[in-house]
Amino acid sequence: MKNNYRFALTALAASLLIALPLSSAQAAAIRQASDFTDFSLARNDDGSTGLVAMGFGINFYGLTTSNLYVNNNGNVTFDGALGTYTPFALSTTSRQILAPFFADWDTRPTSYGITQYGTGTVDGRNAFGVNWINIGYYYYGTDRLNSAQLIITDRSDTGVGNFDFEFNYDQIQWETGDASGGSGGLGGNSARVGWSNGATNTFELAGSAINGAFLDGGPNALIANSLNSTVAGRYVWGVRNGTVCTGDCNNVPEPASLALLGLGLAALAGLRRRRV
Repeated sequence: MKNNYRFALTALAASLLIALPLSSAQAAAIRQASDFTDFSLARNDDGSTGLVAMGFGINFYGLTTSNLYVNNNGNVTFDGALGTYTPFALSTTSRQILAPFFADWDTRPTSYGITQYGTGTVDGRNAFGVNWINIGYYYYGTDRLNSAQLIITDRSDTGVGNFDFEFNYDQIQWETGDASGGSGGLGGNSARVGWSNGATNTFELAGSAINGAFLDGGPNALIANSLNSTVAGRYVWGVRNGTVCTGDCNNVPEPASLALLGLGLAALAGLRRRRV
């Protein structure tokens, strides 16, 4: 279907394509994008890189690897490249995937952004990042632009294979490609945000596949909310011993703090007993 759609609209797109200026503003959630621009995925529709080295090893539910595939359509995968453009349910997939914004990105318009990736640092720790900055939707849509980022941070300081990953957002103005039932970047089979180990461990952010939910100003606007972070537009997960933490695993009280908490609770209980 998509190939037929592409050929049918080529002439129309060429006649209507208007170059608009890039937005220079970035929200605080997007980390310094220039740190993760070592490489670029050539302008394309539905393309992927070959196997890319992150520079450190991770353990993701028993998958131990230091490599991944960067996919143009707003995600990375560990088990092979992914060219799928209409987002599927992450809760039932067999793919090992981290998906900041799984939808039909189109990086072919030359005056706009391109998928970039590379290494850098976050809080002094080694990190690997992917930028989808100021990019429109299929087919050559540039009237609405999205900016999203994936950061994977080495946390081997807490244990072998441990890592954090975060999804960061500047602006989300479109949700769907025109070949996924959308029109003008809206409606149809809209974007999914989340992750899966390809088996029983999965997560999708509230608003996934719901029209209008993730858009700026929407009920689940990605730029206005957060997870395990105080920065609007940032969603953070920690992975320890191969398992995603249920909360912010970077802010677990130290053993000494727990001991003091226990003493405090005991003292409080004593006071209550004396008052009775």
